[in-house]
Order: sequence, then structure tokens, then C-alpha cells
Amino acid sequence: MEDYQENLVNEEQPASVAEETEQEVAEVVETQTDEPEAAEAETAEVAKEETKSVRNTKRNVVNNFSVPIDQFNWDTLDNEDLYGGNKVEIEEQYNQTLSKVAENEIVEGTVVSVTKREVIVNIGYKSEGVIGITEFRYNPELKVGDKVEVYVETAEDKRGQLILSHKQARALRSWDRVNEALEKDEIIKGYIKCRTKGGMIVDVFGIEAFLPGSQIDVKPIRDYDMFVDKTMEFKVVKINQEFRNVVVSHKALIEAEIEAQKKEIISHLEKGQVLEGTVKNITSYGVFIDLGGVDGLIHITDLSWGRVTHPEEIVTLDQKINVVILDFDNDKKRIALGIKQLTPHPWDSLDANLKVGDKVKGKVVVMADYGAFVEISPGVEGLIHVSEMSWSQHLRSAQDFMKVGDEVEAVILTIDRDERKMSLGIKQLKADPWINIEEKYAVGSKHIARVRNFTNFGIFVEIEEGVDGLIHISDLSWTKKIKHPAEFTQIGSTIDVQVLEIDKENRRLSLGHKQLEENPWDVFETLFTVDSVHEGTITEVSDKGAIVSMPYGVEGFAPARGLKKEDGTTAKADEKLLFKVIEFSKTGKKITVSHTRTFEDEQKEIEAKEKAATETSTKDAIKKVQSAIEKTTLGDVEALAALKEEMESQSE
Repeated sequence: MEDYQENLVNEEQPASVAEETEQEVAEVVETQTDEPEAAEAETAEVAKEETKSVRNTKRNVVNNFSVPIDQFNWDTLDNEDLYGGNKVEIEEQYNQTLSKVAENEIVEGTVVSVTKREVIVNIGYKSEGVIGITEFRYNPELKVGDKVEVYVETAEDKRGQLILSHKQARALRSWDRVNEALEKDEIIKGYIKCRTKGGMIVDVFGIEAFLPGSQIDVKPIRDYDMFVDKTMEFKVVKINQEFRNVVVSHKALIEAEIEAQKKEIISHLEKGQVLEGTVKNITSYGVFIDLGGVDGLIHITDLSWGRVTHPEEIVTLDQKINVVILDFDNDKKRIALGIKQLTPHPWDSLDANLKVGDKVKGKVVVMADYGAFVEISPGVEGLIHVSEMSWSQHLRSAQDFMKVGDEVEAVILTIDRDERKMSLGIKQLKADPWINIEEKYAVGSKHIARVRNFTNFGIFVEIEEGVDGLIHISDLSWTKKIKHPAEFTQIGSTIDVQVLEIDKENRRLSLGHKQLEENPWDVFETLFTVDSVHEGTITEVSDKGAIVSMPYGVEGFAPARGLKKEDGTTAKADEKLLFKVIEFSKTGKKITVSHTRTFEDEQKEIEAKEKAATETSTKDAIKKVQSAIEKTTLGDVEALAALKEEMESQSE
């Protein structure tokens, strides 16, 4: 009690307490006056009873505090009835005037005030809630009296303040609302927060939904930033329940109207009709034109009679142009348009005096492997085939002669005004080298040629552009046997040649290289006579025999049987031995040699000489016998028998 007395002493004066009590009553009455008119009568009655009770309380409090502190009866304070015996009843009556509010629930409230920073909402509780204005940025048209849903976070904080959240209430309700909007095809409002890759992020009921760039408007959007911080109407077009993703569209709201406009416009279209349109979009393959609610396409080939690399060369975005309707499809709502058809075809105004053989100038506009297209005037092109670029018959690409953008002069080879086709040539600007080929490259004349290509049977060379010739592999060397031309020369190098034959009809020359030198086989015929022996080196060995390098750079062939040496072994490559010529062919340019014959023939000569000597001695002995017979006697018979035995023993 003493502590209580000390605290009471520190309280304000009684008059101050009375004033606070009156203010509390006034607040209660004021709060009740803010309730709807439907409860106005009941509120007034309750307020009267409450006011009466409060006044009694006030009198008691005033009476108690009007006594000096030192005379106050502290013992009777707790027993004193401040509410006239109706405290419980008064509390119940007061509580009935207030709404029952539970925390963590969503309730509906009324906006009673809107400022630049806050929105004050009355939910029928003893105090009002204050919510930041940022939670209502999706609804810039919010005003006093609007009904809004709020989430009760705390009924009364430490300061006695009611804590509400509109954002959290929207989040809890949003998923159901979004699904309902999709099912019922409702139009909803959303706040565009920012742009993202491919579109925009939209706040819908507190959920971040995706607005694709193609769904913002029926027209292509070039500046997405202009829509940021704007509130627009949308339709929910897709929901991913698993990932809780929402896709919205503003374009869907106006598509129905656009479709109706399309049908109306297409119903009045006719082929050949000329309309004014606006360039809506430019692509690499054409231009989309807005005809006032319906789009048409001008293909890149219908922009100009001439070659167009990209449509931007002809038109620009938002440009107003006249177009002609080429075709349209009612079902697919497709319209084909053209610009070049508004002007006459350039072939119709082509010079009537232009004829085959005339020279023209133009610009290369397209290159291909088979030729080049040259524009001699806008919309009039001619083809220079690769075969008409050079008199040479070698297969080459057109890019070797010219490139796009080159200014060239050509001769008209053919012209077809009905088909609107023209063929040109540039090699005709030079004289055909085969016209006087017999004079310039007579048989027997010597020239320098460039090696163009190899084959197994020879070398193709070019003496000048358009003049080609063939050197047969047999005409490369008098002495060496060449298996492939690559052993003799290489592509791109030069080689001296002599004209052997001219084939003007097929535009080919027969050439030779060895003919530049005298035929050494005339001399070889006297040097490499049959049975003559020469020193040679084996350069190559095969199953059939070996190639032998002989003096003076000539090669001979040694059969396998001619490679056997005197000791019984077989000669090998790189061995230097003596070889005997066993055959010589001037026409076939062939020398056949043998090492084996060198010692075999020598042995045969020795044997022949010995045989000849034996035959001579035998003849002499026979002569002696014959002469002795003429003088024979009986006594000489034994001598003759002895002589016979002696001769037989010698022959053995």
C-alpha cells in the first residue's frame, strides 16, 4: 500500500485525470460515429449508457482526488465501487461496439484516408490500421470509401497500434484469384514493375507474372521502357501449377477487335488494288505493312525489279508507302503485296536497237560457281557463264575472274525479250587464239609452256590463255623410262616444248620435250653393239629383272637369268658390274644386257679353243697312222696297236 501511495503521489493532479477521462469518453463517442448508418441508432444508445457510467466514474475520481493527499483514505480505495456496481456490464457493452479481430486472418476494411505516404483503413476495431501507399501502387485510382482486403498481423502492438498488410492479404488470395481469372476469362489489372529478357514483369494480385513482348500489343514494341510503372489491363493466358508461373497478355484484349477489323478489310480487297500502308516491321526476307488493322507482306523479290540484298535498302520503319495487292487468303488472313509492280518492267523500256554482238557495261550483282549476273540497267540482268570468261578450257570458278560490285564490259551473245533473258561473254572482247594457230604455233616451232596438270599418260600444259597442249609421257626423255610425270617436273613450273601436231577442231596441241634434243639412239647404235661389254650399275631390281644404268645416261634391262654371278649368287641393287649387250632396238629404244653372259661366254670360248686344239692333234695322229699303214709289215702291227692305245688314252 505504501508503494501504491508513493506512485499515486507522483500522478498528475485530479483535474488532469478528469480531463483524460472526458477525452476517452469523447473518443469512444467519436469512434462510434464513424460506424455505418445501419448501426447508428444502436451505437447512440450504447454511447449514452457508457457516457452515464463514465460520468459517475469521473465524479468518484474527482471526489477522491479533490481531498488533500495527507487526508486521502488509502484503505478504502480498493473497496470503492468506481463503476456504480456495473463494471462487468459496462465492459460487455463496450466490447459489443467493436469488431472481433483475430490475428493472422484476412478481413475486409474501408479506406478512410489516403495520403502521399499512407493509407488508413478501418476494419471496425478500436483503432485503425496504417498501410504504406506502396502496397497500393498497382491501383493508382484508390480513394476514400473503397473496400480493400487486409491481413491482420498484430491486433495491438506495444504502442497499442493495429498492424495491417494489404500486400500479404493479396499474396494469400492472389493464387486463387489468378486461377479464377483464367477459368472465367476475366480482365484484371496489373502493375508493370520492370522489363526483363523477352518481355515485362507484371504485379498481378501480388504475384509477379510474365508479360511476353509479343503480347503487349498487336504492333511490334521497340521501346519496352515506356511501359514500366504503368497499370494496364490484362488477361491470364497460361498458368504453370507446378512452378507457379503466370503468363498474362494485353494483346489478347484487342485481338478480337482486330480480327473483326481484318475480316472487314479483307472482304473489300481485290487483286491489283493499290493501298497506302505503313512499314510495320522489316525482316531479311521481306517487309510487313500495316494496312489499317490488317498486315500484309512484301517479299524481298517484290520490292524492286533490280537485285535487293536487304529490304532496308528500299524502305524504313514507319514509312508510308503505296502497295499493290498481289494475292490474299481469306482463311489464313494472309495478304501478298508488291511495290515493283507499280512501275513498268525495265525490259519493256530496254533499247530496241540492242542486239547480239553489241558491247554493254554493267555491274556484277550476284556471283555463283557457274557464272556471274551483271546488271546492265535497273532490273535488266545478263548471265556471263564461266565458260564465256576465258578462252581457256580449264575448269575454273567465276570468282577467279570477278567479284560482286565490279564494273565489267561484255558482249551480248543471246537476247530473248519474251523470256527476258540475256547471255553475255567477256572472252569475246579478245581475239580467239585458235584462229591463226597454224601461223603462231607451227609444227616444229619451239615454245615455253606452263605445267597445268598431270595424268598417268602425260602432262597438260598451257602455252598461252586458251592454247593448251599435251606432252605424252614417252616424249619427255630419250633415255629414261618415266613412270609418272611427277618424276620429271611439277605443276606450275615451266617447260620447253616443241609442237609435234595441231588438232584445231578439238583445240589441242601435241607437244614434245625430248624432241628439243637430237636422238641419241643414232649414236647409241654404234656404241652398244650386240656382244659389246660395258660397265653398269643396278638401280632397280624386280622379279622380272633389273634396270641397269649404262654409260651416257642410257638405261638397259637385265633379265633375272642374267643377274647370276660367277660365284652362284644373284646381283643386287647398287652393284657395279660388267654387262654384255645381248639385244639392241633403236626403234623400241631398248637395250637388253646380261652379267651372266660375260663369264659364261668367256668359258665357252676357252672350251671351244681347247676342243679345236684337240681336234688338230687327232688329225695329225691319223695322218701318221695312214702313212705308216702304207709301209706296214707284220712286225709293225704290234707297234700300231700300241699307238692306238696311246691315242685313246690321250683322248680320254
